[in-house]
Amino acid sequence: MNTKLGQTTSVWMQTGEIVVDTALTADVEADVCVIGAGISGMTTAYLLLKEGKSVVILDDGPVGGGQTERTTAHLSNAIDDRYTEIESWHGQDGAKLAAESHTAAIDTIEAIAAREGIDCDFERLDGFLFSPAETGPELLENEFQAARRAGVANVELVQSSPIFPFDTGVCLRFPRQGQFHPRKYLAGLTKSIRRMGGTIFTETRAEKIECGPPARVTTHGEFTITATDVVVATNTPFNDFVTMHTKQAPYMSYVLGFRVPRGTVPRALFWDTEDPYHYVRLQYLPADVAAGEPSGESLTEELLIVGGEDHKTGQASDAEERYARLEAWTRERFPMAGARCCQWSGQVLETMDGLAYIGRNPLDGPNIFIATGDSGQGMTHGTIAGILLTDLIMERENPWASLYDPARKTLAAAERFVKENVNVALQYGAWVTGGDVSSIEEIVSGTGAVVRRGLTKVAAYRDEAGTLHECSAVCPHLGCVVEWNANESTWDCPCHGSRFDMQGALLCGPANCDLAAVNPVVLPMESPLLADV
Repeated sequence: MNTKLGQTTSVWMQTGEIVVDTALTADVEADVCVIGAGISGMTTAYLLLKEGKSVVILDDGPVGGGQTERTTAHLSNAIDDRYTEIESWHGQDGAKLAAESHTAAIDTIEAIAAREGIDCDFERLDGFLFSPAETGPELLENEFQAARRAGVANVELVQSSPIFPFDTGVCLRFPRQGQFHPRKYLAGLTKSIRRMGGTIFTETRAEKIECGPPARVTTHGEFTITATDVVVATNTPFNDFVTMHTKQAPYMSYVLGFRVPRGTVPRALFWDTEDPYHYVRLQYLPADVAAGEPSGESLTEELLIVGGEDHKTGQASDAEERYARLEAWTRERFPMAGARCCQWSGQVLETMDGLAYIGRNPLDGPNIFIATGDSGQGMTHGTIAGILLTDLIMERENPWASLYDPARKTLAAAERFVKENVNVALQYGAWVTGGDVSSIEEIVSGTGAVVRRGLTKVAAYRDEAGTLHECSAVCPHLGCVVEWNANESTWDCPCHGSRFDMQGALLCGPANCDLAAVNPVVLPMESPLLADV
């Protein structure tokens, strides 16, 4: 069961309600089966219920227990890959639709929270994009013009952000951005979905989808959901074996939280253009987390949330160094930052052309839909998914459909596509290397390592009691060798981002089963690199 994607704990996990329903114990029928109870799945279910559809939601963990609770929950129409890139990949009309859809997503979250009375700390605020001094003003000037061409009419070039004493220099100000508490928001959506007659089954893993018609979803417990339409909103689609996974790449991103005196940092969103880039926001600190505060919100402190230092999933083992660099970056620019009180990481799926894939799944029937490729803006992309998929299922025209179509071929992004897939192909070289250690005796308690054993590789973890746990190190998705993630105590696939707990139980796809028991011989399969863009 997917209850936690690692050992670290986000501020949302510490301060928000966890929603766990009962597992599916019998066959059921509905108009729509939504697989995944994160921001995409829950928004889609809510909007479909408002259209009068009957909806069943499945998740192998609690509501919001995936990447939604590991976001920093920026709500922005300042595109993560920037408008200069979006325009080069999708043209000026595509950039306008991207701006329109992300703006609509923020508006939709605000409207749902107000309509349903969801207390999720939603607020409107400015966002500021700034560059290192050595970059010069040209980058921001070009982005300013591209954003204006995309219809972001209220974006401004200003001389500095309100961060003090750090002088960002010239930056872009994007008004009417937003932020919220994602777990509180999903807890509120859960209550609304139940009130409207939606059914949620947690601790229930979907294993197989048949298009039909009608479509049939079979679970790990061998129960069946029969539905007219199926939405796979599991961050990365488990029902697509290869095609979609050549078009997006998994990255790990790191986050730190610092106590700051209330009022010393402006309530705004901040992003820079460094590589890897950084992103910053504030969050009200609950009184029971702040020392000396009896109840409600702390009157004296806030939480400064800073993220960045991204790397390809399963392709770096230096998390502590990344946290240290992130802390040094923060303290240089925010000298008021006090104690470091939380840290976590999350996985981001970067698409080849900067926008999510939302719509009918390629090579599946017309009644199977997917939402994937958050591209660093999971909360707005997830809400766009709810709006767009509802229109598609209701057979309504939507101007965003072609822009987010999972079957699209963005030729202008071919170089990025080739680069990422060459990177994937190189990971299969792990089959001919030795292990992380020469013998299992070198594995100390609380750690894991890949060990070569004849023709295969074994993922070996020694628990705190000293007991050794072994399973195959071969990801069941496409045969890549997993790597030990010491920061989260997980096994991570460096090819397509599947992740497993220390004993090999599946945490997130695209794999859809646990790491196998150790076999005498496991041979690598051919590289899955395809020519299809």
